[in-house]
Amino acid sequence: MMERRWNLLTGEWVMVSAYTQARPTNPTNFCPLCPGGDEFETEYDLVSFDNRYPSMKLGAPEVQSTGIYRKARSNGKCEVVVYTIEHESAMSMMSIHQIEKLIQMWVDRYLDLSQNRFIKCIFIFENRGKEVGATLPHPHGQLYAFPFIPKRIEAKLQALSQYYDENGTCAVCDIVDNEVKLKERIIYENESFITLVPFYARWPYEVHVYPKRHVSTLVELTNTERYLLAKALKVVTMKYDLLFKQAFPYMMMLFQAPVNDVSYSHAFHFHIEFNPVKRDKDKIKWMASVETGTWAFINPKIPEEAAKELRNVEVEL
Repeated sequence: MMERRWNLLTGEWVMVSAYTQARPTNPTNFCPLCPGGDEFETEYDLVSFDNRYPSMKLGAPEVQSTGIYRKARSNGKCEVVVYTIEHESAMSMMSIHQIEKLIQMWVDRYLDLSQNRFIKCIFIFENRGKEVGATLPHPHGQLYAFPFIPKRIEAKLQALSQYYDENGTCAVCDIVDNEVKLKERIIYENESFITLVPFYARWPYEVHVYPKRHVSTLVELTNTERYLLAKALKVVTMKYDLLFKQAFPYMMMLFQAPVNDVSYSHAFHFHIEFNPVKRDKDKIKWMASVETGTWAFINPKIPEEAAKELRNVEVEL
């Protein structure tokens, strides 16, 4: 069983896959991502490979709709991206050079997968920590190549396009200009990127990473900008780990303009979101009925206070 089902009530695709139920959950006697595990027999540096338990795959079988219930093929790609051979590492502990190589791998996979004309969206993400459902502690992320635009990304596209139509400028560019002047919510800044707790943060210690130059995808970054992005990602994740002196669970998500469609490049500004679930050292901010059912988030932390806390965390690169 692998298919997409259309939700008549919300106008969105739901992926149904029996494969995902079989994935390993925190095995204690071995790590599938270490040499000698299920995936690799020999040493490696960093690597990408097809997910063994995907919700989409290239060449997925055709399906038939029934009456008012619409189905479609899950004709996409799910990949695992392993950051490093070091099992006990994390992005916060990796060298800037290693994170640079990871960014280059993201770019390479983006370019390769975008050759499939039916792919509409390439979504790169990381779940770190059991609190957000990570089933393996080895440092890794994932990449989903969708044959459709997921609902939240569609909402971003519509909002950014509307802002551009009404103002003639990019919303994120305007946010960057405003935040650089205010300095109130920025936690780290370099020549090409700002990292900040957004004015509209949904999570207590949410952080966004914005390029200062308008680019719609990772591919458009220069070599220097990739280095400075690697530096920004390391600083953010180090600040997280040092904030409560513990490995900080988060969801990291890269948002890029749709694939094989240039119509949004003027309005869509590439950015990265960190959504950490911690609201205090020993407290989790759970997704409850209001947030899950309505997308109306309630943030128990004032964004400016969170920004001050993270800004005051000193890191040494």
